[in-house]
Amino acid sequence: MSTRTYVILDAFTDTPLEGNPLAVFLNGSGLDTELMQRTARELNLSETVFLLPPSDPAQADAHARIFTPVAELPFAGHPVLGTAFLLAQRLGSDEIRLETGAGVIHVTLRREEGRPVYGEMDQPLPTHDAFEPAAELLAALGVAESQLPVEAYCNGPQHVYVALSDEQQVASLQPDLGALARLGDTCGFSCFAGTGSRCRTRMFAPALGVPEDPATGSAAGPLAVHLLRHGRIEPGEEIEIHQGIEIGRPSVLYARVYGSAQEIERVVVGGSAVEVAHGEYRLG
Repeated sequence: MSTRTYVILDAFTDTPLEGNPLAVFLNGSGLDTELMQRTARELNLSETVFLLPPSDPAQADAHARIFTPVAELPFAGHPVLGTAFLLAQRLGSDEIRLETGAGVIHVTLRREEGRPVYGEMDQPLPTHDAFEPAAELLAALGVAESQLPVEAYCNGPQHVYVALSDEQQVASLQPDLGALARLGDTCGFSCFAGTGSRCRTRMFAPALGVPEDPATGSAAGPLAVHLLRHGRIEPGEEIEIHQGIEIGRPSVLYARVYGSAQEIERVVVGGSAVEVAHGEYRLG
């Protein structure tokens, strides 16, 4: 047995015990996929990251493998942000390049008094399509209709969006998690409402072992794309996304989309993160 050091960070917040927690193992070399998955299940956070040497050190600072309690993901937002904060502090760099299953993700960080306080990632451009079992989804959520077309976006993970009438309707959701899990074993379901540049959202992914996520960075970029495509925001306009309030983990995410409703050119998601704990695990 060998001892592996890990760090716990809270992402999309600057306040410990808020935002979305993640674990980052600083050295995942020599661990097989099964052991990584079992460790992520043991920790039972939305995601756990294992850092490995990059395939090409000229192109990336580290290779990040990302696991939910039940599956490996090619990309996820809050693990990328939290890992970038961790590496920025240790490497002394203001730009971190993370190799993921969805390609190399660039994260630019801003510092105050020598420490990183805010980061922005360029996310993979999402594809989109209609979500065919929309009626079943609305029934599982317990809502009558969506204010915009129910569509699925993929930037690594897949997210399905349901637009509700107001923030109170978002807050009062009591979805049938079993029914949601049966609708898609790789899907997260994001329900949102808002006016202007402010949104409130909740994201449910029970099939991935995440009944409700406190902050979903991979869903923030496609949400901004969804709003741009349907005329709710302008290109380059920043939206402020509030999530996690209902489960006691308030989080704030920021997203911008460049290009046009017909051709997306760039998706940027930002937020803060804070280191809250570290420890050791006895692993193979």
